[in-house]
Amino acid sequence: MVPIPQPVAEFLAGHRIAVAGVSRAGNAPANAIFRKLRDCGHEVIPVNPAAAEIEGVRCFPDLASVPDPIHGVMVVTHPAVSAAVARAAVGRGIEHVWFHRSFGAGSVSPEAVRECRAGGVEPIVGGCPLMYCRPVDVGHRCFRWWLRLRHRVPG
Repeated sequence: MVPIPQPVAEFLAGHRIAVAGVSRAGNAPANAIFRKLRDCGHEVIPVNPAAAEIEGVRCFPDLASVPDPIHGVMVVTHPAVSAAVARAAVGRGIEHVWFHRSFGAGSVSPEAVRECRAGGVEPIVGGCPLMYCRPVDVGHRCFRWWLRLRHRVPG
């Protein structure tokens, strides 16, 4: 069994997690993360400015609209949007921010990471809960292994 890195364990220890970037179509990585967190017992809040509801759950247009408390934010947006999400999270005092990335840039942008760090938040950069929330499917175990070799997920 692979140990869970401390920042990931701290993120997943929270009950109420917002997922920014969920899709109305339901086939985006954010939706898979939304479902996995929900299935693992978290209260998951979808965030998408163009949706009123995602998979039967009220959706909020932005982090500012989500009622307190929010333990963490999973950012699964285009990198051009991730800095705004990071600013909003830091502005709300959210201490756990995780930027999704597997191959390519994912949701990571240098500006978003700077926004977090400037606000005193050390973000998780890379990977996603599907690589750590049990049970982890074979595909995500392989992704985690490969991406750890490349230093693209928390180690």
